[in-house]
Amino acid sequence: MNKHSAIRSTVLVLLVASLAACASAGWTNMSGSFAGWRQVGDANWRIENGEFVADSGSGHLVTEESYADFSISAEFWANEGANSGIFFRIRDPQAITDTSAYEANIFDTRPDQTYRTGSVVNHAPPSVVINTPGRWNTYEITMVGDHMTVVLNGVRTVDTRDSTHPASGPISLQYGAGTVKFRNVKIRRL
Repeated sequence: MNKHSAIRSTVLVLLVASLAACASAGWTNMSGSFAGWRQVGDANWRIENGEFVADSGSGHLVTEESYADFSISAEFWANEGANSGIFFRIRDPQAITDTSAYEANIFDTRPDQTYRTGSVVNHAPPSVVINTPGRWNTYEITMVGDHMTVVLNGVRTVDTRDSTHPASGPISLQYGAGTVKFRNVKIRRL
């Protein structure tokens, strides 16, 4: 390897490392531990292989902190018929419903398909139907002011504005039915 090739290789390695550091800047990893979360309800949340898992009861893992403008990125796995979601800007963390918070739904078999997986229940149906059971999927949810976007497996399914719920509140992972798993849960304030 000549001198110029070595310099280019070194610059490339430094550039990639710099980009990776910028990409992870500001993200808080919320996975693999119940630190930063509190449980509401009787869902049997547990940690298996670094994943949050539940398969009975009903309830939420709720962040101890509130968030105004944020992004959350999370991978989820749900079996056929599972009911789950990611709730945000929660008004009352002791009584979480789709009318007291925004919910990015995880419920492919929802009887009313208007607000199936990829939607924000009661606010925005998904622009595309993406079936998710039995495999790992990625949600990226961003809320800035009244502007919310939901990206499911790289596809923007919601891009809307709404100011129904508080300007700040906790975020939760819901368990409602079936088997549900979450991993690589990260939150960033914007």
